Amino acid sequence: MAIWKDIVARDAVEPSEPPGTGMSASRARPEPVPAVPITAVSSAARKELKESIIATGLTFEGKIEGSGHVRISGRFKGDVHVDGTLTIEPEAHLAGSVRAGSVIVAGEIEGNIESAHKVELHQTGVINGDVNAGSLSVAGGARMRGRAEFGWSETGSPKSTGRN
Repeated sequence: MAIWKDIVARDAVEPSEPPGTGMSASRARPEPVPAVPITAVSSAARKELKESIIATGLTFEGKIEGSGHVRISGRFKGDVHVDGTLTIEPEAHLAGSVRAGSVIVAGEIEGNIESAHKVELHQTGVINGDVNAGSLSVAGGARMRGRAEFGWSETGSPKSTGRN
């Protein structure tokens, strides 16, 4: 959050260069910076920064629940239930069940992935457990041991593609 404030503060008070100093024509005019774009950037930047990280070298045990995004670079033992995206970085490890909007696996998950809209299993990714997702993409070299169900609606019938 401090980085965002520094960027906005610097842009808001940065003096304009006089004409003919190599700056573009739009930056050369001594016009004030409009407040509306700064506000728009501020709210967009805040939305993008709502990600929690378990850094490399850290080990946590417990339960994660929430509406933001979670990135695991270290080790976590417990269940993860988030509305956003769960990202398991290469060399990271998660032991527990997962419910998330999207799951990106480049590390290792020991547990089931339930009710995800989208699961991406990258080349370095490993899943030891079942996957139940709207869609599943698997890169060459990825490993999985378990059962995978994808492309089915809540009622158990195939999702309609609109084709007959």
